[in-house]
Amino acid sequence: MAWIAELAGWSVVAFGLLLFVVQMAAREIGYYVGRRHSKGHEGRGEGVGAVVGAMLGLLAFVLALTLSFANARFAERRAGTLAEANAIGTAWLRAEAIDHPRAVEIARLLEEYAEMRAAFVRAGYDAGAIGAANTRTTELQSEVWGHVTALVRDRADPVTASLMAAVNETFDASTAERFALAFTLPPRLFWILIGMALLGMAALGYQLGLRGNPLRILSALLIAMWTLIIVSILDLAAARVGTLRTSAVAYEWTRDGFRGGVTIPALPARP
Repeated sequence: MAWIAELAGWSVVAFGLLLFVVQMAAREIGYYVGRRHSKGHEGRGEGVGAVVGAMLGLLAFVLALTLSFANARFAERRAGTLAEANAIGTAWLRAEAIDHPRAVEIARLLEEYAEMRAAFVRAGYDAGAIGAANTRTTELQSEVWGHVTALVRDRADPVTASLMAAVNETFDASTAERFALAFTLPPRLFWILIGMALLGMAALGYQLGLRGNPLRILSALLIAMWTLIIVSILDLAAARVGTLRTSAVAYEWTRDGFRGGVTIPALPARP
């Protein structure tokens, strides 16, 4: 399945065209077999239409299930970015509220952490870039937690405890988002979907071959519809290929909130 992912990463249109051509080929093979079987066997096509209709109906049902699965994965990744960005922002605000050198360093590291998490989400189908982002994320987590540990040991109070809880939630959110980006459409489900599409088109061609009516234009329109749906499903399910990618805009909003730091206003004068 790796070469398919590479092809989709290079061009979703190319993947869609390849899928369309393969389905058309399956349909033509089925038509050829149907034409050969129809010679001297009039009436053999009785009941084939019911079987083909059942196969296409089952394919439509599987497409609906996989579309729901893919949409759920896409929503999970998108919600994960928002949760992680909010967790980073909360930890940063709590660090800024503490008047301590280590708290200042924690806030600075969290700013870099937000940048790195955004780069991780934006990374395409590139194992090197993903690995580098994960490695730097682990290093930053270790540095941040080291400063948090020293700060809590230096002054154990509810304020530092709340900062420790916020940092821990940030790291948990990062793990959840990494898992969501790694979990895509299972390969077995992908091949079942492709196999059912090819078998359905071959069966349709066989039925048309028995009747001697090619209907190539209508068949091409049907195959184009199946192809569009399948490509959309794979695009939604894949985290790092295709056009429907998870946006990193939540991290950008959080990063914008870091600019200028925290300003402590003066108390209004009392009359």
